[in-house]
Amino acid sequence: MTVSGDTTVRGTPLIELDGVTRTFKTPAGPITAVDNVSLALGQGEAMCIVGESGCGKTTTGRMLAGLLQPTSGRLMFEGANVWQTKGEKLAAFRRAVQLVHQDPYASLNPIRTVYQTLSAPLFKHHKAKRGRDARARVVELLERVGLTPPLDFLVKYPHQLSGGQRQRVAIARALTVDPRVIVADEAVSMVDVSIRISLLNLLLGLAREFNVTVVLITHDLAVARFFARGGRIGVMYLGKVVELAGTDTLVEDPAHPYSAALIAAIPEADPNITRGKKRVELRSADAPSLLALPPGCVFHPRCPLAEPGLCDVLIPVLEGIPGREQERREVACHVAQRERAPAAELLGVR
Repeated sequence: MTVSGDTTVRGTPLIELDGVTRTFKTPAGPITAVDNVSLALGQGEAMCIVGESGCGKTTTGRMLAGLLQPTSGRLMFEGANVWQTKGEKLAAFRRAVQLVHQDPYASLNPIRTVYQTLSAPLFKHHKAKRGRDARARVVELLERVGLTPPLDFLVKYPHQLSGGQRQRVAIARALTVDPRVIVADEAVSMVDVSIRISLLNLLLGLAREFNVTVVLITHDLAVARFFARGGRIGVMYLGKVVELAGTDTLVEDPAHPYSAALIAAIPEADPNITRGKKRVELRSADAPSLLALPPGCVFHPRCPLAEPGLCDVLIPVLEGIPGREQERREVACHVAQRERAPAAELLGVR
């Protein structure tokens, strides 16, 4: 049994990152974009990975999708190490795990029509043998992602579609091979706010209807709160997961000081509530450079709870502490672990 956040994955997780680290070589020196991250996801789960730019969330998503090989650690799918599999097993993983890219303007081939884009994987993976079968399947996929009437879209090129329509085509392309996991990397960040909700509901509907595991990567905690309701959120900071918990637990009672700062910064619909919210006063507004990470906890130069001789010396590990209504959550914070209390309480912003 694997426990992550307040969700228990019984038996073998469907897909799992086990202590993965990814280092890139740069002219200025090596950069560790992801540092010892572990995540386990079950079938049909909806999860968000959230954090600011440069925190490593996209690199984590690309390793989860098998597009990047970890420098160390393992990517496990159905109990098997993906990077040690070959042949049909590896091909089955490639079909089972699909990535929806952030930029719908760049992720679609500009010289292919919608039909050509969606029919190509159908023929390649033998999901359709004849043109008539492929056309029927493409029409079905377009209806499923809300592009109706579908016949109007078959012969269109990407430049003839809006940003939201392009992203729906990208989602439909991911569905052509009947995936079991979809990694959506900032899939709604480049579309109008007015249609973000419809795209998020589309992804959630796929998770529920087809029991597909969906991992949404986003910098917007408000989007994460909406998408992962009933699921989990993992908060990343400078390559590390600093908190992993059920959505309600994390939003209402954040355990890590960084999570508490993010939650406090979310504007509410009622301006009076927004004006009355207590802010988390960070010691610094600037994040450290990945080329010169501080010793100990990487958040300690900005953390209002940081203790000299502890937080600036020892690296915290992700450990469980009691959560909302005793739900389990994991946090990488020396002070929260010692006090057995979330940062929101310790900072007086609960």
